[in-house]
Amino acid sequence: MMLNSFYVDDLIKRAIQEDINYLDVTSDYLLPPEQTGAAKFVAKASGVLCGLEVAFRVFQLLDPTFSAKAYQSDGDPVEKGDLIAEFTGNARQLLKGERTALNLLQHMSGIATATAQAVALTKGTKASIADTRKTLPGLRALQKYAVTIGGGKNHRFNLSDAAMLKDNHIDAGGGITSAISKLREKVGHMTKIEVETRSLDELREALAAGADIIMLDNMTIEQMAEAVKITGGKALLEASGNITADTIQAVAATGVDIISIGALTHSVKAFDISMKISL
Repeated sequence: MMLNSFYVDDLIKRAIQEDINYLDVTSDYLLPPEQTGAAKFVAKASGVLCGLEVAFRVFQLLDPTFSAKAYQSDGDPVEKGDLIAEFTGNARQLLKGERTALNLLQHMSGIATATAQAVALTKGTKASIADTRKTLPGLRALQKYAVTIGGGKNHRFNLSDAAMLKDNHIDAGGGITSAISKLREKVGHMTKIEVETRSLDELREALAAGADIIMLDNMTIEQMAEAVKITGGKALLEASGNITADTIQAVAATGVDIISIGALTHSVKAFDISMKISL
């Protein structure tokens, strides 16, 4: 698993504590402690799988006897009815971990699927699909990992990764030129500066001030195409703001370098996967 195991384990433990607290009154009172069971994950829709090892880790933390056989891997396309994995373990623990495992697996697969769909719509253009920091608290690493599995790229992971001047920063810093100048005096040579612009005049100012990346915030298709001409490759251009499946192809065709989509993580539809248990 590419994800840091300490991070994943901590996240899962918090989720299990939230869900089980101290007792599962259904499973613990219903089944004898020694009973074993078998289960399987089955796709109920078509899309891109992501988070299978994370889901397995839920059961591994609950039950050291858990064992699994995977028929698919993260990044694999799956169709409705496909068998994803089969596994065995203590029956009580399979039932206790079911909801947490499915929540993570379905959410991550939903992100990977939505990202893959966006990537497919921009095929043949130079534009890459990127996420944003509009992630669910505590789940950012899982969500951003899922974006990469779907073929997208990650924007900055947190506020330490890069300097990004949005409208409030620009106002607080005395304007685009002044704000960039102040940052250049303090940031290290590895830190890039991105500026959010809302007009072509702001784009020109950001270019003149030496911005590395320029965000075209909620600009029209015509404005974005003109921005590409004005920039002439002097900075990377990122299109952002209310980009949907209906508009993404036209946005990509303007020649922008990056299309960032907050909806990939903040409001994605969960991918439908069922877990069937036999005792």
